[in-house]
Amino acid sequence: MKLATLKRGGRDGTLAVVSRDLRQCTPVPAIAPTLQYALDNWSALAPRLQAVSDELNAGKLTGAEAFDPAACHSPLPRAYQWADGSAYINHVELVRRARNAEVPESFYTDPLMYQGGSDSFVGPRDPIAALTEDWGIDLEAEVAVVTGDVPMGASAERCAEEIRLIMLVNDVSLRNLIPNELAKGFGFFQSKPASAFSPVAVTPDELGPAWQGSKLRLPLQVSLNGQPFGRPNAGEDMTFSFAQLVAHAARTRELEAGTIIGSGTVSNKQGSLHGSSIANGGVGYCCIAEVRTYETIETGKPITSFMKFGDTVRIEMLDAQGESIFGAIDQRVTRYGA
Repeated sequence: MKLATLKRGGRDGTLAVVSRDLRQCTPVPAIAPTLQYALDNWSALAPRLQAVSDELNAGKLTGAEAFDPAACHSPLPRAYQWADGSAYINHVELVRRARNAEVPESFYTDPLMYQGGSDSFVGPRDPIAALTEDWGIDLEAEVAVVTGDVPMGASAERCAEEIRLIMLVNDVSLRNLIPNELAKGFGFFQSKPASAFSPVAVTPDELGPAWQGSKLRLPLQVSLNGQPFGRPNAGEDMTFSFAQLVAHAARTRELEAGTIIGSGTVSNKQGSLHGSSIANGGVGYCCIAEVRTYETIETGKPITSFMKFGDTVRIEMLDAQGESIFGAIDQRVTRYGA
C-alpha cells in the first residue's frame, strides 16, 4: 500500500491511503490519525489500512478525493530518529579522491552513518530555503526506509523484517560548511539542513521484484533545472543493504517505530567525467559534488557551481511501466524569509 500525510490537522498532518496510480487518496483518521500512530500500532492497524488500499485500488471506495502532492507533508513531518548512511562507496571514493584522501579499509565492511536533524522535515514540494548561496547548496538524492521497533543487536535478517516503508529523500547538503565542521572531529550539524521526503511512502510488497535483498533495484531519476542530471540504479554498487544499515544503527541501541534510515547519495561506478554524464551516455549523478569531483580529478578544479536561488531539482522513481512509484520531490531553492 501507499501512504501519505496531508497538510491538515496540525503539525503532524493527517494520514491518507493513496491509490497505486497516485491519482486518488482517502484520509483515514478513524484508523490512524498520523503515520507515526500507525507505525506505533502497526500489527493491529496495517491490515485495516491495507483493506482501505485494496478498496481504493479496486475503485470500490466512495468519497475518495484527488491526490495532490503539493498538499502533502513529508510522510513523517517529523520523526523520533533520522540517521543517514553512506552505502554507495563509489560516492565516498570520489569525494575523498578529489581531496587526495584515502578511503580506510573499514569503510568497506562497516557502514558510515550520521545522525540528522529530525524535528522538522519539509514537504516534497516545499522550497529549499537558505540564507545565502555562499553555503554551497547541493542536492543529495537517496532512498530511505522507515522501521518498526528494532531490538538492540538485531541481526540483518531480523532488521529486514522490520522495514515497514520505503521512500525517497533529498538530503540537502551545504557543501561549503562541511569542511570546517568535519575538521572539528564531531560530525555534521549546520551543514545538514532540513531534508525533504517523497509525497508517498510504500510498503515493500508494493515494489514487487524491484525490492530484493533489502535493496531497491530501479533507477533514481534526478533533474536539475528541468534537464536530466542523474539516472543511477539504486540497487547497483550499494555496498550495504538497508537491512545491514538498520542493523548497524541498532548495534548499541533499540530503534523505535518510525526511525528513518537513509542510503546516502545513490552513486554508480563510471569511467570518467566525459563518460559519466547523461549527455555523454552515462547514468549521471545524484549530487553536484560528484560532478565537481570528476572535474577536479580530470581538470584540476571544479567548474560546475552549486545551486543558486531559483534553481529547481526533481527526484523521482518510475516502475517498469514508467509510472511514478513515490511521487516526485520537486523543489526550488529560495532565500529564507523572502
